[in-house]
Amino acid sequence: MAEFKKITAADLGKLLKELGADDYGFVDIENPAIQVDREYINVCFPKTKTLVSIVCHMNREPVKSLNRSVANLEFHHVGSQVDDIARNLVSRLEQQGIKAVNPAMAFPMELEDFPGRGWVVSHKLVAKEAGLGEIGIHRNLIHPKFGSFVLLGTVLIEAEVDKLSKPIDFNPCFDCKLCVAACPVGAIKSDGYFDFSSCYTHNYQQFMGGFVNWVEDIADSKSAKDYRKKVSYPETVNRWQSLSYKPNYNAAYCMAVCPAGENVIGEYLNDKKQHLNEVLKPFQNKSEQIYVTKDSDAEAHVLKRFPNKKIRVVRSNGRVTNIKNFILGIKLSFQRGQSKGLNATYHFSFTGQEAQKITIKIYGGKLEVLEGHVDNPNLKVEADSVAWVKFLNKEISIFRCLVTRKIKLKGSVKLLHAFGKCFPD
Repeated sequence: MAEFKKITAADLGKLLKELGADDYGFVDIENPAIQVDREYINVCFPKTKTLVSIVCHMNREPVKSLNRSVANLEFHHVGSQVDDIARNLVSRLEQQGIKAVNPAMAFPMELEDFPGRGWVVSHKLVAKEAGLGEIGIHRNLIHPKFGSFVLLGTVLIEAEVDKLSKPIDFNPCFDCKLCVAACPVGAIKSDGYFDFSSCYTHNYQQFMGGFVNWVEDIADSKSAKDYRKKVSYPETVNRWQSLSYKPNYNAAYCMAVCPAGENVIGEYLNDKKQHLNEVLKPFQNKSEQIYVTKDSDAEAHVLKRFPNKKIRVVRSNGRVTNIKNFILGIKLSFQRGQSKGLNATYHFSFTGQEAQKITIKIYGGKLEVLEGHVDNPNLKVEADSVAWVKFLNKEISIFRCLVTRKIKLKGSVKLLHAFGKCFPD
């Protein structure tokens, strides 16, 4: 029988402090809140009994800088610090006869199903359960002391910890909405809704899906002159800098302006006007290029709120590769503004390689995705799964699909067009 291993929270905490962690917490693998990650954790390290959550704080002023190189340098430095602490913890535990694994703090390599899930464990989710903060309206973890200026890591260990952590009983986010005002693409809504695709398209333009689009721009170009029509000279240089040094985020303004957290809030409360003038307004007034997809809510937001910023229309950073990713994608890319006036129920029946039935409801600016067929539909769509993916990726026209009966519609084709407007590009 395998040896039953335990470690005390006091000893583990002492070790984490020695290694440089600013805060930490311990979560049992059986915690109901993290079961969404369980199958991925089991693949990575099936011996996992406890998840160790690690927090390292960032210096605030660099994150607040208008110069993205300064802010990104802080992100990457502290990110490396988190990974070093996690790796060193694994080494120290191994010396004690306890096996452990440290998944990457960011940029995991499990991307075989991209744009589907590519990470081993959800660091924010584990940190929340470990009592290290709560998720704010901007979707970042807010630490009670350090606020939004933190980066997170997780270590999977085979030992049980004698004293587990508990979530905090309050949310440091006090609904100031400064992140709403700062977001250049309007991804953070005042009612708590988050437009993932708009954030992703702008912020991650230099890598991940944006990199794929850049490669395809090169492949599709007939000459250097033709390429320059697609991508400007500074953009090409920026791409190279991002790939050769470290990935360049285009914005983290939501973190920069957030005044929550014990170490942060005092300055804000002492002079709110000064905080607005010195932290928020410079981001709002900054002349910069904003990446959006055509006819998206983000494009409309920039035109309305930030006439000083330059719109750069790009293709979506996401790409549908299968029906599973299509379903995930519509949840992440739904554009509330573009759905205005649409109230309809859609029944989708996919056949062939990925047989599946789903119901999609769009009513009053809200999206609902359900398994199976529910209620009476306004439009029925029956599609061969492979043909549907090709249609979404513009590899085949809807007209050809209809003529060849690869896609069949029962109801008004206008409703399919209205559906497409809710998910630009």
